Amino acid sequence: MSKKPQARQHVRHPKLAMVSMLLGAFVGMFSETSLNIALPKLMLALHVNTGTIQWLVTGYMLVIGIILPLSSLLSKWFTTRQIIIFAFCDFIVGAAISAMGSTFAVVLIGRMIQGIGTGLILPLMFAVVMQIFPPQKIGAVMGVCALVIMFAPAIGPTLTGLILAKLSWNWIFWLFIPFLLIALFFAIASLENVGNVTRPHIDVLSILESAVGCSGLVIGASLSSRDGWLSAPVLSALIIGVVVLLLYIHRQLHLEEPILNLRVFKYRSFAIGAMLVMLDFGIILSAMYLLPMYIQNGLLLPVALTGIIMLPGGVVNALTSAVAGRMYDNIGAKRPAMVGFIIALVGAGMLACSSAHSSIAYVIAAHVILMIGCPLAMSPSQTSALNSLPGMQSADGSTILNTMQQVVGALATALATSFLELGRTAGGGSSAVRFTNGVHYGIYFTIVLVIIGLALTFMMQDKANSTDLK
Repeated sequence: MSKKPQARQHVRHPKLAMVSMLLGAFVGMFSETSLNIALPKLMLALHVNTGTIQWLVTGYMLVIGIILPLSSLLSKWFTTRQIIIFAFCDFIVGAAISAMGSTFAVVLIGRMIQGIGTGLILPLMFAVVMQIFPPQKIGAVMGVCALVIMFAPAIGPTLTGLILAKLSWNWIFWLFIPFLLIALFFAIASLENVGNVTRPHIDVLSILESAVGCSGLVIGASLSSRDGWLSAPVLSALIIGVVVLLLYIHRQLHLEEPILNLRVFKYRSFAIGAMLVMLDFGIILSAMYLLPMYIQNGLLLPVALTGIIMLPGGVVNALTSAVAGRMYDNIGAKRPAMVGFIIALVGAGMLACSSAHSSIAYVIAAHVILMIGCPLAMSPSQTSALNSLPGMQSADGSTILNTMQQVVGALATALATSFLELGRTAGGGSSAVRFTNGVHYGIYFTIVLVIIGLALTFMMQDKANSTDLK
């Protein structure tokens, strides 16, 4: 009888070793979406406008996007336990700062500190799975990781709504800390070091270019809602961001050991799949940013009810994600992605046709339809992209996708805010009607992303081929 393949690295209790990182990933993803529903209350409490408050979302994602590309480098300079224990301590400190903050600046600083922790935990979790479980169990464990990551955003708005119905917004951040303390306990007690500390050369210029380039784009898009797209601060930030990112790309393509291996974009199936994943993530983040504010400021419904209205779509999103991933094995990526974007177009179109007097059932139906379409397109597209890469390059592709998702998510939120403000000033009537008109402008942006994604699906192949170069 042939012996079953063993894990690359033996640890005493692999399941216990994963508990801390699963809890950390849950809190990180919960934190990414839970604040959306609280933004209207935070605007009043912190005395800021929509363009400013969205930095609590975009700033968090921007920091994650900056940290993610460094995960591989950091894992060669520090042990697994050092990174994960630091990440939990960092997240606890950030959550406490935000919870105790009485001004926008303090809450934002806490949020950005939290982003560092999430940016360290997410990529390391997947890397550890590949090392400590045998090949025949990796698929099942990856499924559990994906379920945790999708379940957190699904219940985030509902739990936040229930908290805000009885308690102040500060308790959203206090809620993170018990989970993080439990995760920290498991990390200290059960997590073992995986991989080798080799301390390779650090290309400081690449790190600076990545941070400055991504920040320039996000800052420019964020300032546009306040200053206008043609203002000097916006144009300056965007130009600096684009120029520095081009320099960063050029440097990564010519370094022997790049921080991000951008050469994987030479594979056509990866390039198309990656673009589809980015567009899909932008669709989800922009819609999930606009919808809670529309329910509270357009329909004038209480925050607790907002969370309940968001729950069916969140659950459907998680369930569809679990099913959609298996479709690739049977029918490839092209048809599920195409159908997914068509369904998403219907849901986004329904939201664009909503009014300040739409029924709750209509809003739930539109949200559910959108949350069927987006994950139906996302999972096959992501699998197609990564399966098109040979050997270890799939790890490079995964890092790139995770990084770009956070940066694109931050950009999409900033752009949605800009269109929201544009629509509010363009319309007339009551404040609820004006806000609903602003939401329509934001959803028009979402619809443009859906149409571009749908057009790109026609360029896909049903099965990715690792020899399929551009």
